[in-house]
Amino acid sequence: MTCTRCGATGILNIEQCPDKIQELTAEEILKWAAANQPNDVTVCDCCGDGAEFWHYHPGHHDTNDFHDPRGPYADNGGVPECI
Repeated sequence: MTCTRCGATGILNIEQCPDKIQELTAEEILKWAAANQPNDVTVCDCCGDGAEFWHYHPGHHDTNDFHDPRGPYADNGGVPECI
């Protein structure tokens, strides 16, 4: 399932990146953002924890994790924040 919060990128405020950077992987975009401050580019908190952990793939949710009391969306009633 596509994350509607980040537009399937896994990154919030991606529009602050140049177009060629937006085509890179989420990890590469985050490296660019860290090296090119100031900006508000960050991990989509609906898709990951802001460090090294993604709930599924950046910008997407695994519906098999929905309603799992131990899953990554447990703190939101078992569904991603964007639903």
